[in-house]
Amino acid sequence: MDPYRYFPKNFSQKYTIHEWRHALAILKGEFKPQYDDLCDVLTTFELRQSSITTGGGGKSRVSGYLDGQLYKKGWSEKSFDTSKIIDGVQHATPTHKIDCVKGRVALDIEWNNKTEFYDRDLNNFRLLHALDAISVGIIVTRDSELQETVFKPLGIGQKYGSSTTHLNKLIPKIEGGGAGGCPLLVIAVKSGAYVAGK
Repeated sequence: MDPYRYFPKNFSQKYTIHEWRHALAILKGEFKPQYDDLCDVLTTFELRQSSITTGGGGKSRVSGYLDGQLYKKGWSEKSFDTSKIIDGVQHATPTHKIDCVKGRVALDIEWNNKTEFYDRDLNNFRLLHALDAISVGIIVTRDSELQETVFKPLGIGQKYGSSTTHLNKLIPKIEGGGAGGCPLLVIAVKSGAYVAGK
């Protein structure tokens, strides 16, 4: 099925979209407010030149914009307090913080981190879905084609190296079972979202 049929017109120009285990049907059918939030934020998002050429400190400007817009819509950063019991002894198994959570939908943004962050995110989603804490996991990242179409022409290709988080590094981890049974949606920003000189 074409994942773009779930999204507003022209999404295919700005984003590469992949889904596993019917994530979009679940998201749109069972979690319409979260789906609407996601569409609103992604529709207005622009990959501005200033956002990728200027340092963002601890967080990139792209990540800061996206999660900031979701926070305004009632999403929040969250870690889940989980534990397991072995022979009557309780062992804490806290999860890593997830960038944005609203209800049973969890979303992480990986713009320019080490690829190990994908493993962390997928493991979180797998665990939380198995514990019935979330129904859908979403990862927003960058499309690999940005390296040739945007970053290198701007002279910042080294800043976004091949060993950092981009779509071609994520897909094999998912297809290898990294998310377990968790329905998963991946949205990768591509060059159609780029706005030069802004």
